[in-house]
Amino acid sequence: MIRCRLALAAVLALLLPALAAAAPIRIKDLVEFDGVRGNDLVGYGLVVGLNGSGDGLRNAPFTEDIMASILERLGVNVTGEQFRPRNVAAVLVTATLPPFARAGGQVDVTVSAIGDARSLLGGTLIMTPLNGADGQIYAVAQGSVIAGGFVAEGEAASVVQGVPTAGAIPAGARIEREVEFDFSRLDTLRLALRRPDFTTASRIEAAINGNFGRSVARMLDAGTVILDIGATGMASPAHALGRIENIGVTPAARARVVVDHRSGTIVMGDEVRISRVAVAQGSLTLRIEEAPLVSQPNPFAEGETVMVPRTSVGAEEETRTGLAELSGGTSLSEVVAGLNALGVSPREMIDILTSISAAGALHAELLVR
Repeated sequence: MIRCRLALAAVLALLLPALAAAAPIRIKDLVEFDGVRGNDLVGYGLVVGLNGSGDGLRNAPFTEDIMASILERLGVNVTGEQFRPRNVAAVLVTATLPPFARAGGQVDVTVSAIGDARSLLGGTLIMTPLNGADGQIYAVAQGSVIAGGFVAEGEAASVVQGVPTAGAIPAGARIEREVEFDFSRLDTLRLALRRPDFTTASRIEAAINGNFGRSVARMLDAGTVILDIGATGMASPAHALGRIENIGVTPAARARVVVDHRSGTIVMGDEVRISRVAVAQGSLTLRIEEAPLVSQPNPFAEGETVMVPRTSVGAEEETRTGLAELSGGTSLSEVVAGLNALGVSPREMIDILTSISAAGALHAELLVR
């Protein structure tokens, strides 16, 4: 428990200086620019060259179908033939076509087995077309699969580390078709906030207008700021974005407390406040022990050996100092100091924060994961 408290204190000590010095964030890190987005691609292919760890064709007949199709395209007639290789696996190939990608460029791809293959380690992806949402082919993927983890097995046991049935091919797809979009003809450009907030949107509007010295940006709602390209006087939308994306803005974040019951992690935002409240926290421990006895007759006597159950039940409650008062916090450091004054572990502090929120004294959004 002492180690948990020290770890929590160390994490908070590192977070507090960063929270106190709220540095401006670049606009490019706060918003998404309308029209500047990637496109998801997906394809269905075949990985070959596996060391006996591929699909079992009886359980994955689609692997046999695609393998026969590929061989026939290469001029090999396999109609009516019985083949049961264990070195191939059917996979789904996914990638993201970045904005403004040009034909001939390369992107990374992810390869995932869809059959009962045990590992893709050492395999090679055969030429696989990647389709967009409109059904058009935008890239073609091929190359050696880099799979993480491994599988080792014997007659009675096996060991699996990582996820050997998924892997990646860096720069494994070559772009064959470009997304048709004339960015230079835009008259206005929308800036979509990643975390909608009226105050942050207003600050972005003010920062952009202050940089240009005139009104070129206008806040539409909590999640959108519209930029008038013509009013900026820049040669193109690309020039306008190049000027505004590095402007610094201090975002206004909502007060949040995020707790993770599984790991006992607690993260608080700088705006968290707690009203004056008194807290008492106790811990009740129940112990149940089984110590069965064996009762058996004396030598050469009649009777049988029996098992006699014996159970011991106890309850212990930790002694606490009673009610502890948490004064109304005016800063995050005061809130943390008040909670640490209770002398509890991080997991107990999670229960305290939940109870304080239920009492209406925690002025922040409590997110429990």
